[in-house]
Amino acid sequence: MPIPVASTPAEARAHCDTARADGKRVAFVPTMGALHAGHIALVDDAKRRGGFVVVSIFVNTLQFGPNEDYARYPRDLAGDLRKLAAVGVDLVLSPEPAVMYADGDQTRVRVTRIAEPLEGASRPGHFEGVATVVAKLLNAVGPCAAVFGRKDYQQLLVVRRMVRDLFLPIEVVGHPTVREADGLAMSSRNAYLSAEERARALAISRGLDAASRAFMRGERAARTLERFARGPIEEAASSVEYVELRDPDDLGEIPGDAGARAALVVACRVGKTRLIDNIVLGEDPHPLPPA
Repeated sequence: MPIPVASTPAEARAHCDTARADGKRVAFVPTMGALHAGHIALVDDAKRRGGFVVVSIFVNTLQFGPNEDYARYPRDLAGDLRKLAAVGVDLVLSPEPAVMYADGDQTRVRVTRIAEPLEGASRPGHFEGVATVVAKLLNAVGPCAAVFGRKDYQQLLVVRRMVRDLFLPIEVVGHPTVREADGLAMSSRNAYLSAEERARALAISRGLDAASRAFMRGERAARTLERFARGPIEEAASSVEYVELRDPDDLGEIPGDAGARAALVVACRVGKTRLIDNIVLGEDPHPLPPA
């Protein structure tokens, strides 16, 4: 049976309000489409949390910079709908850009300190675009549990901060990073990689794994843990934007030794493809499968 597809926020809100009136909890997974097994894991998480599951598919113009990949970002709405129907999603919200950003649109949502380093420094304006579209989507869906992947770790923290600061009636859920069998973090942008580039991209998970195992052995010096990760990545990546150990709760700098937990975050390019990944040391499992 085809999934109902809402093309406007008002239409989505009507469906969600009806579900809540029927006593169902709404769970929501925002996506940009090109769905893979990682997205389906988020949907499965949402199904455990709510009786009415909504997935949005919207490639958000506002979070792409002028020289980024908006035009070529992978799109497959028909394929996405088939995948979502197979796992029992109740509603898809798939609006056009002109609906989300109508003529005369002037409002933007800006989160400050937690959005400024790392991705915020590498991609100016990115998190303003993310916060704005997520606020719009959450308002379209209404009170819900919203499930986000921890692979976009800074994005997750930005959304949590926004929801807290704006008193939105949303439970923000961070789902663990979903990896391929060889450890590569699942991402829609992996489709850009040639076979040779994909093999090189495994250096990201190798670097994170090396740091994770050093941390488990008792290493706590921030710069040393960064070097464990950076070594394999620098050997394979075309360029490295950052490999940094940060406070896992607010992304503040760690000048000396890490505590019981620390977020190790990475952004680099393999060929022309920009990839990000992370691990929270002391919390997440090792990125690589057991030997």
